[in-house]
Amino acid sequence: MKVLGRILAALGCIIVVLVAAVWLMLGGGHALPDRSTTPTMRFDVVEKVADLDYPPGNIAVSADGRVFFTLHPDGHPPRQVVELVHGKPVAFPNEEFQHESPGIPWFQSILSMRIDRQGRLWTLDFARFGRGTPRIVAFDIATRKVVHEYDFPSDVAGLGSMLNDFQVDPSGRYIYIAETSPVLQRPALIVYDTESRTSRRLLDGHESVQAEPLIIQAGARRMLLPGGILPLRIAVDSIALSRDGAWLYYGAVTGSRMYRIRASDLLDSTLDAGTLASRVEVFADKTLSDGLTTDDAGNVYLGDMEHSAIHRLHPDGRLETLLIDAHLRWPDGFSFGPDGYLYVTCSALQQVLFRPDTEIRAGAPYQIWRFRPGPAAASGQ
Repeated sequence: MKVLGRILAALGCIIVVLVAAVWLMLGGGHALPDRSTTPTMRFDVVEKVADLDYPPGNIAVSADGRVFFTLHPDGHPPRQVVELVHGKPVAFPNEEFQHESPGIPWFQSILSMRIDRQGRLWTLDFARFGRGTPRIVAFDIATRKVVHEYDFPSDVAGLGSMLNDFQVDPSGRYIYIAETSPVLQRPALIVYDTESRTSRRLLDGHESVQAEPLIIQAGARRMLLPGGILPLRIAVDSIALSRDGAWLYYGAVTGSRMYRIRASDLLDSTLDAGTLASRVEVFADKTLSDGLTTDDAGNVYLGDMEHSAIHRLHPDGRLETLLIDAHLRWPDGFSFGPDGYLYVTCSALQQVLFRPDTEIRAGAPYQIWRFRPGPAAASGQ
């Protein structure tokens, strides 16, 4: 019995040490001060695009005004990729893709999508955090046919990864991906070359892709992991490409700074990890934010889930608040559409994450909105 007691005591000490180590790495933290400015737009300029039964994820609007979006995986939707038809979400490209189906690269778990300037709709599948095969699939939106498919190797996106958000360059050749890595806490950027069909993992674990010790306070909810002890911290997710393809802007959701790096540096395979890291620049202070986009004038748009706001970062890094309104429940995905409209999905994740289905359903309807911010940009991202 004495031996058993010593073993149990030793196990107890190990558990205490492990819990303390996890707390030191992930616990604690502080709120980011409110960086909002006086809004320059009234909410009455905003138009409702759709009321939805399930929270939307990301959105891509085509040049002719077709609206495609994902339904957020954490909302447990019956479909994953849909098109808005007569105000209702309809499965895209069809119902078979929405569930496991033999003979086709069916959707496992889709969050992000983009339409490139070649008219292809790209969908990024994080495959249930790498438990399946992470892949990217492109469709011809006119024919609904698959025109490109690539499975990421395990050394680029393996078990525990999360291919979260992405951008396609103007040529349609290069795709830049934020790998959030919520399980392993090893976030990175990934670059995929659609012509050579090769992918590379870059800035792995670099400061610019890491979450900071900040705590999200969205509405009345302090965002904590199940158990209510550790705060929800999300590494690199927000990602946007300047409209000329020259600069990639990115940052952690729970991060206070926006970074940028030249796309040419990310594409230069001769640069070693240290040299590439030295090319990263701090662009500006930011709010806690999920989605990003850019316009033709060089501005960066970002959501702010803590203050139900949409901001604009000017080329000189100055932060301007465009909108603040309670209707903007966790502004998440952005896409420009025709006629200068900027579309935004509100996923209301403060009412969705780690909540039972009954609460998620009670939070409906969930919205997609649009407004004209002034400068325009090519549709689709």
